[in-house]
Amino acid sequence: MTDRLRIIGGVPLHGSVTVSGSKNAALPIMAAAILADEPVTLDNVPNLSDVATLGEVLSVLGLDVDRCNDGRMRLATLNSRPTTAPYRLVRRMRASFCVLGPLLARRGIARVALPGGCNLGHRPVDLHLRGLTALGADIRLNRGNVIAQAKQLRGARINMLGPHGPTVTGTANVLCAATFARGTTIIDGAAREPEIVDLAEFLVKLGARIEGAGTPTIAVHGVDQLGGTTHRIIPDRIEATTLLLAGAITRGCVCVQGIVPQHLSAVLEALAAAGAELKIAGKNITIGASTGLRAMSVTARPYPGFPSDVQSQWMALAAVSTGRCVIRDEVFPHRWRHVAEMLRLGARIQLQGSEATIYGDSPLRGCPVTSSDLRASAALVLAALAAQGPTYMRGTHHLNRGYVDLEKRLAKLGSNIERIQITPTPETHSAVVDSCST
Repeated sequence: MTDRLRIIGGVPLHGSVTVSGSKNAALPIMAAAILADEPVTLDNVPNLSDVATLGEVLSVLGLDVDRCNDGRMRLATLNSRPTTAPYRLVRRMRASFCVLGPLLARRGIARVALPGGCNLGHRPVDLHLRGLTALGADIRLNRGNVIAQAKQLRGARINMLGPHGPTVTGTANVLCAATFARGTTIIDGAAREPEIVDLAEFLVKLGARIEGAGTPTIAVHGVDQLGGTTHRIIPDRIEATTLLLAGAITRGCVCVQGIVPQHLSAVLEALAAAGAELKIAGKNITIGASTGLRAMSVTARPYPGFPSDVQSQWMALAAVSTGRCVIRDEVFPHRWRHVAEMLRLGARIQLQGSEATIYGDSPLRGCPVTSSDLRASAALVLAALAAQGPTYMRGTHHLNRGYVDLEKRLAKLGSNIERIQITPTPETHSAVVDSCST
C-alpha cells in the first residue's frame, strides 16, 4: 500500500489554523543536546519524520530520547562513548550532519557519514569542515565518512560565507563546537536565520556565552561545561507561509495563529505588493484575496531575504495570478524539480538557468503528479487547491518531513483533500489517470 493525496480544487479556504514548531530550529537544537551534562526538555517540537529520524540518530549516539504526545521531548545522555552516526540513518536526512560539531566538542571524536536526504543539487559540506579545522580539529574522509578529532578545540576567526551565501547548518555546527573551544571564536559571514538565533538562545540557557546571533558576526566565548534547560522551539515560518499562500491561492480568508510576523517580513512584503489583504495582530496574521492577485517577481536570498524554501510555493501562486513575473533563486540556483509537475497541471513556465518566468492566469487542471522534495510537495498541494478537478499526488513522504498533518489542517479550512491508500498495480494506476482525465 502506498499513500496518495487526493485534492479536488476550486474551494476557497476559510478559518483559523495554528502553526507548528519549526523543523529547521528543532533539528540543530536536538543535536546540540549532546553538549549538555544534564537533561534537556524541549517544547513545541513538531511531529515530523525528520524529527523522528534525528531522534534515531541521537539514540544510536547514546542519548535517551523521550517524545511525548503534547509536543515535548526530553533528551538525556545515557552513554557518552558512541561517536558514530551511521550512513543508514544520515542518508535519510541531510540535517543529521548537524551532530558533527556537538559530537566533536563533547566527545573529542566524531564519525559522521556524508549526508543525503535532499534533491537540491550539489550541496558540499566543505564550509562545515573548514570551520571545524580552524578550531583545531583534525579531519579526514574515510569510506564515505567524515572523521573529526581534537583533544582540545581552540578559538579562531572563521568565515562561513559560501558562494551562495552563509551556510545555516554549517553555522550551527561551528557554533556548537565553539562553545567548548578554549578562548573566543568569531564567526564571520554567519547565517542570520531565526533558527540560528533560537539555537544560540538554547545554548545560552545551557550556560554558553554567545553574542551577536542574528547578525553576520557571532562571538562565542568557550566554557568548560554546559548544564540542562527547558526550551520552547520557535514557530515554523515556512509552514506559516505555506498556509498563508493556501488562503491566497484559493481566494479565501485564512488566519494563521501563533507565529512571529517579523520572521516573515520578506514574504509579507511580497504578498502586500501582489495585492493580498493582510491583517497582523500580535502573533496572528490573516490573509484575504477575494479579488485576483498580481504576479510579483521575487529573488530568493539568505535571510532576511525571500526564503528559497518558499520559491516553489510562490510559483504556484504566480501561476494563477495576473501578469508575468520572474522568480530567481540565489541560494539553490538549480532548485527547479517542481517545474515539470507544475507544467503538467497547466502552469506556463519558462525555465532558464537560475530563474523561471511564470505567465499568470493559467487555467490549472488536476492530474496525477509526483513530488520530488519537501517544498515541491507543498507547491503541488497549493497548485492542486487552485486547479479544477482532482489531483492525485505521489511522494507524500516528502510532505511528512516538514508539515504536520497538512491535509487534515487544510481540510478543516474547507479544502476537499484526503490521504488515501492505493495498492500500486497497472490497473489502479490506469484508474487514477482516467479519473484525472474526466
